[in-house]
Amino acid sequence: MCISYSGRCLLSSYLAGRDANRGACTHPCRWKYSVVEETRPGEYMPVEENERGTYIFNSRDLMMVDRLPDLIGAGIDSLKVEGRMKTELYVATCARTYRMALDDYAKDPGLYEERLPLYREMIADCTTRSFTTGFFYGKPGEKDQIYDSNTYVKKAVYLGTVSGTDEKGLPTVSQKNRFFRGDRILIMKPDRDIETEVLSIFDDEGNGMESAPHPGQNLHLKLDAAAETGDLLKIRV
Repeated sequence: MCISYSGRCLLSSYLAGRDANRGACTHPCRWKYSVVEETRPGEYMPVEENERGTYIFNSRDLMMVDRLPDLIGAGIDSLKVEGRMKTELYVATCARTYRMALDDYAKDPGLYEERLPLYREMIADCTTRSFTTGFFYGKPGEKDQIYDSNTYVKKAVYLGTVSGTDEKGLPTVSQKNRFFRGDRILIMKPDRDIETEVLSIFDDEGNGMESAPHPGQNLHLKLDAAAETGDLLKIRV
């Protein structure tokens, strides 16, 4: 269970009856909490440091990409990337980065060390809550928690995944977040990101659009770089 190293996943089963290990987590680690004294039922005393409250179980996100030699040295030969309730962009970014780091380390530990800043930058491109090594090196301290917020830090927004091409050869995307004609976006491929401009946006009827405001809408895009089936699209924020 994740609770051994990073989050507080078992709380979901105890507090809400929903098993985090089966994809039904209620995220109780992100809730605000109050204290009730046993002889004063119904009297809730806030646990807070300021007007926004205090998130007493709110862990930073586990990140071990720069500690892979320790994991490999411990005999670990399979890594699990957290994916439940995450976007395809998050899963793809983490899986791609760890795969690249593991391959580089197997090829040359010196190459892995040289590229550590790149791996960290790639992981930070995800939607995160800053980073910690969790319980891997002992009991987490106060710097491993976030006390004043339960929000994410976003450096990139997921726009959609290319599902195929239409009869004109334009990539087809089921849109996730809004973007505009003329935006500079990134095509995320298995080994690199390619910057491109959104030259035109069309709906299924072939009507031109200035923006894509409706999540889930099927779009046909004209880009100035090639996007293939399975590629993810994202935009810097």
